[in-house]
Amino acid sequence: MYRKEIEGFIDSHRQEMIDDICKLCRINSEKMPYTEGKPYGDGAFDALHAALAMMEDYGFSITNYDNYVGTADLNDKERQLDILAHLDVVPAGEGWTVTEPFEPVEKDGKLYGRGTADDKGPAVAALYAMRAIKELGIPVKKNVRLILGTDEECGSSDIEVYYKREKEAPMTFSPDASFPVINIEKGRIPGGFSASFEASEALPKIVSIDAGIKVNVVPGKAKAVVAGLEAEVLTQAADAVEEQTGLSFSFGETEDGIQITVEGKGAHASTPDEGNNALTGLLSYLVSLPLADCPQLQAVKSLVTLFPHGDTRGKAVGIAMEDELSGPLTLAFDMLTLDKDHLKGAFDCRACLCATEENSLNVIRARMAEEGLTLQADHMTAPHHVDGNSHFVKTLLKAYEEYTGLEGHCESTGGGTYVHHLENGVAFGASMPGTDNKMHGADEFAVIDELLTSAKIFAQVIVDLCC
Repeated sequence: MYRKEIEGFIDSHRQEMIDDICKLCRINSEKMPYTEGKPYGDGAFDALHAALAMMEDYGFSITNYDNYVGTADLNDKERQLDILAHLDVVPAGEGWTVTEPFEPVEKDGKLYGRGTADDKGPAVAALYAMRAIKELGIPVKKNVRLILGTDEECGSSDIEVYYKREKEAPMTFSPDASFPVINIEKGRIPGGFSASFEASEALPKIVSIDAGIKVNVVPGKAKAVVAGLEAEVLTQAADAVEEQTGLSFSFGETEDGIQITVEGKGAHASTPDEGNNALTGLLSYLVSLPLADCPQLQAVKSLVTLFPHGDTRGKAVGIAMEDELSGPLTLAFDMLTLDKDHLKGAFDCRACLCATEENSLNVIRARMAEEGLTLQADHMTAPHHVDGNSHFVKTLLKAYEEYTGLEGHCESTGGGTYVHHLENGVAFGASMPGTDNKMHGADEFAVIDELLTSAKIFAQVIVDLCC
């Protein structure tokens, strides 16, 4: 019902939709320190206000929740469906080749730029779905609310603020993943840890290590400074590690010694197999060097023991497990700073449905303690599961099948979205199966036709659930 009208509206507004996405993607909305009235800094504030102005211009009733969250309501009727998207982005990172991170461009049917796929593009697609319903005059008996947050990438504290004031809608989806429907989100084990040790001046030595930009991003680059070794020794060792790992090494002089830069491949921490972790590769390299024995070096060796390069399943720390519905547990060691007497690191663990605090969190805490490392986490976030046979999920799958011609089914993800703590929330779109949008990496992009199709699917869902 109304498919022809929906398709005509979205197709006729293609360029306008792209322009609106680009307007938001030109804003660097990475989380920044709090300032008065701006809980996540200037960028997130500017992106939220740009989106609120956009939604108001299209005739929607908007609400600003203290600059944490902004909403647009389709009408003033009883709420039936919430669409949860976010306007914040991960840091730009390095390695961009098609365009600069915050200068979105259209090329070969794709829209490149930070946020085009995660999650500003899908947010605008949802907005245009609501525009289609509104401007086509399709009669709806219940309300749809578009909820735009600004802290999804760093803990979703914005949504906590929102749900302290508002109730969960009977049905909620977040266009912050992929189609068809993701009804299972793995749990999370917070991976912050630290260790202290006695400083040593013995040479050769590690002066420092600095790796990682964000705990949920597999690092594509890692750096260390060493002192007391000849360049030839460093390059020979690098050749061996490069051959084993596929990583690349470069060297430069500093006032403290020789800086080693390792380059691999970044990835979202929920899919660590898609990356090549520069940090774990760097550590493997460092312990292969003829360094003087000291407590600091022993700490680095402990890290290699616990997080060996290529182990993305938590085997070395004793928590490898999987189940039929959600697949395997994954673990990525993503951040580390180290100096003469202290280290601080973090890993990202996505726990499958069979994981509990007893068989995962407690095990890894004990294993790390054996190696002299203190895990800060005292609890884990449980996995999230919505019944795949519910009327809500079946309605989403029906619309997906209608507009794509593909078979719909439910999937599990290691990624986390805003719906993780909602009783009846799933992830739905906006990338199609087989599309790698390079989310959280360089040259992030959205396929324009997929965004258009997503907008059509979202509009159809509104019709099917709210008319």
